[in-house]
Order: sequence, then structure tokens, then C-alpha cells
Amino acid sequence: MEKIMLSLSGGLDSAVLLNTAIYEKKNPTAVSFIYPSKHNEYERAAAVSICNYYSLELHSVNITSVLASFKSNLLKGQGDIPEGHYEDKSMSQTVIPARNMIFISILTGLAESNDAKEVWLGVHSGDHLIYPDCRPEFIENMNLAVGKATDKNIRLKAPFLNWNKTDIIAQGLLLDFPFHLTRTCYKNQPIACGKCGSCVERLEAFKANGIKDVIKYEE
Repeated sequence: MEKIMLSLSGGLDSAVLLNTAIYEKKNPTAVSFIYPSKHNEYERAAAVSICNYYSLELHSVNITSVLASFKSNLLKGQGDIPEGHYEDKSMSQTVIPARNMIFISILTGLAESNDAKEVWLGVHSGDHLIYPDCRPEFIENMNLAVGKATDKNIRLKAPFLNWNKTDIIAQGLLLDFPFHLTRTCYKNQPIACGKCGSCVERLEAFKANGIKDVIKYEE
């Protein structure tokens, strides 16, 4: 079984990605990043639950000090989380500059240190408009950088890069994934708001698959 390093936030995309890796008989190490986003506490709890479900250990990396001076409404103590559609321009307020570049760098180092051959991210096409470090050209160039940094020992993969959220949910349904364990909402509250762009995209994708979302939402 090929060892991989997989970024597991606790959100739906990375969780279905983990499920896919297991289905493809990979040997994943799930890596969760601790940082001061408004929803990190709830995402991490979800990541723990998901790893417990699959009997996997969750590897945690604390990058709180790294992001302490970054500007983003997704971070605690900064602006409000915008409500509306995921592709609304206001959602750009939730961008954390170069976050995936930071994640990939750390995951690459962990991969080479632990004899893994691939780094997996759950970015998808719904992220492309708002998040520069989720676009195909970024992933392609970072794969080249990862190869250069490791003498081509490590590859960067984003299996859902050209999928949308509807496709990812369909994949989860195919693989009987436990969606109730995931956390998608960006707000700092235990129950999903159902109004932020991330929640709206999730709800639309479940509807497109002809089923009702299994998690609770704020009334």
C-alpha cells in the first residue's frame, strides 16, 4: 500500500478524499492543521471523529503563530463571515493568503520524512473563482515545485480538482461515506448557519444529488 500524506480539515471535501484514498487502497496519514480560523475548533472535532470512524491516527500540526499576522475574515478577531452564495465576490474576504502553499510545504516535508510518495489535497472546481491557491495552474506549478524540492520523490495530487461539490457528494454516496461527521460552516458556532457561502454550496450540492443534508442547521 502506497503511503500518502492527506490534508484532512474535517470538511466534506477532504473527508470524502480520505474515503477515496482508503477505497483505492492507499495508506493515508491524515494531517490536520491547527490555526485561528473561526471554525477550526469544529473542523478539528470533525476530523477526529472521521479518523476514529476509519481507525486512523490524526496527525496535528500547529501553525497558529505562522498565521498570527495574516489578514482574513476567516480568522478570529477579524471581519464577519459573509453570507450568500459561495461564488459571490464577498467570499474573497475569507481567503487566507497562500494557505495551501503553506499546507503543501509542510505536507511535503512530512511525506519525505515518513517515506510517503504523494501529498493529497481536496480542492475542487467550486474553489477556483475565489481562491487563487485552489486553481489548476497553482496545483500544477506546486506539483513541479514539490518535485524539484524532493528530487521527484514526492508528487502533489488533487483528485477532485475538476470536480464540483455535487460530484464530491456523489462520490461519497457511492462509497457510503458518513456525511454526518463533517463540518462545513465557516462561522464560530456549534450548529451550521446555513447562510454562509460554504453552507449554501453544500446545501445546493445535496439538493442536486436529490437528497437532504444529514447535518443540523440553525433555524
